[in-house]
Amino acid sequence: MADIDLHSASFSDGAFIPRRHAREGDNISPPLSWSDVPGETAELLLLCEDPDAPAGTFVHWLVTGIDPACRGLDAGQAPPRGTPLANGFGERGWGGPHPPAGDRAHRYLFHLYALSEPVSLPDGASADEVHAAVEGRRLADGTLQGLYRR
Repeated sequence: MADIDLHSASFSDGAFIPRRHAREGDNISPPLSWSDVPGETAELLLLCEDPDAPAGTFVHWLVTGIDPACRGLDAGQAPPRGTPLANGFGERGWGGPHPPAGDRAHRYLFHLYALSEPVSLPDGASADEVHAAVEGRRLADGTLQGLYRR
């Protein structure tokens, strides 16, 4: 399986996400860019999850149906042709980091999947449902990890 090169102009892999992208800041999605998407990709799927959330993995952003020709988005921008689904806050689109105050830094995993065929997910799908849906359809993927602490 191929790897997608996924990165952000706001933070490096493994570094802290700036406050402006957090729920307590401006709650603006970070800029993302990517390359190495296979030519036979039917759609891209973007997921941002916090596996360190106290009640289990929390979905911060889930967008399906992203145009495979897209190579990134600016801060606060929705992916073209994408369908944002409800995040763990019950809102469509980006829901920035908001770990409990005083917790150690949480990891925020941005996953971009290149899929061989479209997926159908329920609104408010869990991270486990997303991971199960992409199995067998994944042509390539990329991951970017950011940290956040309050």
